[in-house]
Amino acid sequence: MKIGIVPINVGGPKTAERMIDVAQHAEAAGIESVWTFEHVIVPIDYDSKYPYDRSGKMPIQPEGWFIDPLIALSHVAAATKTIRLGTGVNIFPQTNPLLFAKQAASIDVLSGGRLTLGLGIGWLAEEYQAMGTPFERRGARFDDYLAAVKKVWSGEVVEHEGEFLSWSGFKSYPTPAQKPHPPILMGGTTRKTLQRVVNVADGWYAPSDSQQLLSEKLSELRVLAEEAGRSFDSLDITTSWRIGARPDALPEFEALGIDRVVVLLGATGESDPKKAIDLIASRAKLY
Repeated sequence: MKIGIVPINVGGPKTAERMIDVAQHAEAAGIESVWTFEHVIVPIDYDSKYPYDRSGKMPIQPEGWFIDPLIALSHVAAATKTIRLGTGVNIFPQTNPLLFAKQAASIDVLSGGRLTLGLGIGWLAEEYQAMGTPFERRGARFDDYLAAVKKVWSGEVVEHEGEFLSWSGFKSYPTPAQKPHPPILMGGTTRKTLQRVVNVADGWYAPSDSQQLLSEKLSELRVLAEEAGRSFDSLDITTSWRIGARPDALPEFEALGIDRVVVLLGATGESDPKKAIDLIASRAKLY
């Protein structure tokens, strides 16, 4: 079982001050990966419903720091050697896909092939509006963007004519160190998300550690993989783990076929992230 931690880029001013120290401590403790959350903005008020809390609101104030995930991971990459670097997850359809392709390839090269890209559709319409991207049909936009970005990463001449992008006659280097590209994990729980996992991704990033939800969704994912002629074992399955609420859940995750758990640092009961990492390493028997 691979063990990651999340988030290394969210909080306040101390987040920036201690990011390198936290990542190096995690690497020394045997943690497999560090992960980020993404929001470019946090609206003062919003009608969109946050899907992972009954309140419908994010558990962070508008003044909370969200250091850009790709910049945070490049910062960590320069100060570490082996730990993997994950986005968990980036809101892909609201970004500039060509710039994203360049940035992701650059981080993968500079880190020696350590990037994992968790990508999602997003839920915050107000953020899409601020970014100047339509919220409607964001799933179709995701599909078009990902198909096009994979062509950029190939190193071949890019020819792509889609609903949202028209690219022709160029190359973009460097290409990623990992071939054909960094692993792509789809974040979310809808059937369309699971279908994308099977069709265009390398795995699934589950935003919940509910055994019932995981069991139901993994069964659905197995059926979709079989229908698509893809081996379920080829999928990298990652889930969040609230270790404070479910300290003995690792055997359940292993029985379900989970490959990686990403522990929410704030759910450990420790305010000091280094103490949280030590707790995680002890519980997961990494030491």
